[in-house]
Amino acid sequence: MNWFYDLRIARKLLLTFTAILLLTALLGGFSIVQLSRVNDASTEIATNSLPSVRHPLEAKVALARIRTVQLQHLLPGNEANVEANEKVIADILAALNKALDKYEPLVNMADERTYFTAIKTDLAVFIKQHQEMAKLVRGQKTDEARELLLKQVTPVYLRLFENLDKAVAINIDASEKTDQDAQQRYESSRLMICILLAACIGLGLLLATWVARIVSRPLQDAMHVAERVAEGDLTVHIHPAGRDETGRLMSSLKAMNDSLLRIVTQVREGTDTINTASREIASGNLDLSSRTEQQASSLEETASAMEEITSTVKQNADNARQANQLAHSASDVATQGGSVVSQVVETMGAINASSRKIVDIISVIDGIAFQTNILALNAAVEAARAGEQGRGFAVVASEVRTLAQRSAAAAKEIKSLIDDSVAKVDAGSRLVEEAGSTMTEVVASVRRVTDIVGEITAASSEQSNGIEQVNLAITQMDEVTQQNAALVEQAAAAAGSLQDQAGKLSELVSVFKLERAHVASAAAPAPARPAALSPNAQARPQPKPMARTVATASAPALPAAPAAKPVKAGKTPSADEGDWEQF
Repeated sequence: MNWFYDLRIARKLLLTFTAILLLTALLGGFSIVQLSRVNDASTEIATNSLPSVRHPLEAKVALARIRTVQLQHLLPGNEANVEANEKVIADILAALNKALDKYEPLVNMADERTYFTAIKTDLAVFIKQHQEMAKLVRGQKTDEARELLLKQVTPVYLRLFENLDKAVAINIDASEKTDQDAQQRYESSRLMICILLAACIGLGLLLATWVARIVSRPLQDAMHVAERVAEGDLTVHIHPAGRDETGRLMSSLKAMNDSLLRIVTQVREGTDTINTASREIASGNLDLSSRTEQQASSLEETASAMEEITSTVKQNADNARQANQLAHSASDVATQGGSVVSQVVETMGAINASSRKIVDIISVIDGIAFQTNILALNAAVEAARAGEQGRGFAVVASEVRTLAQRSAAAAKEIKSLIDDSVAKVDAGSRLVEEAGSTMTEVVASVRRVTDIVGEITAASSEQSNGIEQVNLAITQMDEVTQQNAALVEQAAAAAGSLQDQAGKLSELVSVFKLERAHVASAAAPAPARPAALSPNAQARPQPKPMARTVATASAPALPAAPAAKPVKAGKTPSADEGDWEQF
């Protein structure tokens, strides 16, 4: 049934009245149907049962009248009235046939149909026998006519009466049954109508009460919430149910209460923060006043120190220029030494190449001496074979061999000396190459030193200009410090006024009742944030020890000040206004 709660009030009422009207229509329809059934039973009795009884009774009356006339035919001295009686019987038979003709369409039961068929058959026999009896009466045959009446006509007459009585009885029974059914239907219909009427009334009252509660309860809750909010109680919990007008009203009240609770909480937090900040501002102004005095004295000391730094920087600039000139001279000398070392390296290379050529020549001489020694040996062998003729040739061969051995020994000594010289030349060449690379590095280092000294010279010049600007800035800071002293007094007065206003605002907000969570959050003021340093202040170097007393003074934690509005380019603020905005 949640969908019903989400419907609008108009649709709820419309559905409720529609349900009641449907129940009423159901009750009326049921009553009409039952009345129609009772009417059908009454109509059945009036149009079928009663005529089905009346017409057989009319037939019985007509049959009894015919019996009476028949008996009159048999009375003595009644021969002259036979024709008149026959006319009466003809009229009675016409009435009898008319009654039976009206009764025939009303026959609707099997037994009744059997009785009606027997009545029609016996009636035809009865009429035929009557005509025979009338013929005998006209012929003055009264005894025969009496005998015919007693033996033939009377049994048929009695059967007719019996069948007519049975037809009447069966229709009376049917009428009584129909009447009983109608009575039972009436009683059951009356009971059902009473039950349905009571159910409709009860369900209507239930629906009306339910809808009234659905509509009135949220309105009562809304009134209760509004009264508590009007009294300043914001701790009420609102639970909207449904999306109808009352549900949306409760949702709106919940949003209003939450918004008001949030605003009051923020206002209370703001008042507490303002109160705390005003006290901190007051104490901070006192500290600022003493610091301003300390800053003034520190600025005087800083000014005198900056004058000494200025003279020192000028001396450094002069020394840097002289060092730059010396560095240029050293660079030129190192360049010349590098070129000389390069020439020595080339000369040592040429000596090394010549020594290698000498080694090659000595190797050739050594080879020639070895071959000469072999040839001398061969000559001595041949001289020995020749005997006495070859003795002189053997002496020559021996001398040649001796000379060859001496030449080989001298060549070996020269070769060892040359190898030692080549090794020393190689070592000298490597040392000269190392000296050349060292001179190259020295030249590069001297050039770098020259560049660094040039940069130092330029930096010293810029530092001298910067120190002059710092002197000017310190002078301006001295003026600003004197202006800050006046601003501190104004800030102290403003802080006192702010503290008074914060106290009044706290008294006004304390009227509202808040939940414990909101009260706890409001009672704990936000910690004061230190003022953010500007990029220039962060990049500024630490002060010297003589100004450390000012820099290390304890400063109270103040909340971050709001960002100052940008000043238009076309308007330059005065000194007092600029200092106040900066403060």
